[in-house]
Amino acid sequence: MAINSRVRTSKTTLGKTATHQDAIKIAAIQMASGPQVSANLSEAERLIEIAVNQGAKLIVLPEYFAIMGLKETDKIAVREPEGTGPIQEFLSNTARKHAIWLIGGSVPLVSNFPNKVRNACLVYDDKGQLQARYDKIHLFGLDLGNEHYHEERTIESGSEVKVVDTPFGKIGLSICYDLRFPELYRAMGEVNIIVVPSAFTDTTGRAHWESLIRARAIENLSYVIAPAQGGYHISGRETHGNSMIVDPWGVILDRLPRGSGVVIATMNLKYQESLRKSLPALKHRTIKTIG
Repeated sequence: MAINSRVRTSKTTLGKTATHQDAIKIAAIQMASGPQVSANLSEAERLIEIAVNQGAKLIVLPEYFAIMGLKETDKIAVREPEGTGPIQEFLSNTARKHAIWLIGGSVPLVSNFPNKVRNACLVYDDKGQLQARYDKIHLFGLDLGNEHYHEERTIESGSEVKVVDTPFGKIGLSICYDLRFPELYRAMGEVNIIVVPSAFTDTTGRAHWESLIRARAIENLSYVIAPAQGGYHISGRETHGNSMIVDPWGVILDRLPRGSGVVIATMNLKYQESLRKSLPALKHRTIKTIG
């Protein structure tokens, strides 16, 4: 499905222009989720509280934080309609409880097909209100040795690029395999933060994860928050981990190689602005669209 060329921007309820803070603590949560939604939500809550206690105001959970099933179809059994269900209630209540902006890396939502889900990244504000939804556009497929993944069998792809206005600047939303498609990020325009919640396989992660994350930060002069699944899962799958936060110069501010935990850093909008003035690469673009 083609990417919608019109970028959808969600506005906050704070007014026409969000009041941006120059420096803010941001966090990425790393998990090794299992097949039980309730257990995963309890672990996510524990890790979010750690991040909150360290001062984080924007926290991003990984892809499939609520369920990594024994088989790919397990997520279909727990899919939710938008606006209702235990996973979405958890995100809303947690954001409101801690007065944070919380991004649920991906939540299985109802699709147009009974045997598929929409893999949706949901953004909640500090009042617990849903401010944006992005449905994963690029669906992962891999046939390499003994590893075989075909997301199109259980996921219906999205088609809209999504950017949300927040008190921390503009945030561009993406999920995992999207990372390999730089045109998606160019279509977002000049964003302050890119989020890439992921569940990279260990094979592809060891080869490409860090390189791709740093490339997206450098070429867009943007902060990148990349929370990941990291470890061995009950299904036998191994995910790469290495959740990280990267600054607009490509510097890794913090990272976590394996296991559950929190990655935290301070982003500074004035620093980002100074980089974009010193190296205005985004304004030097001459190829705007490709037919």
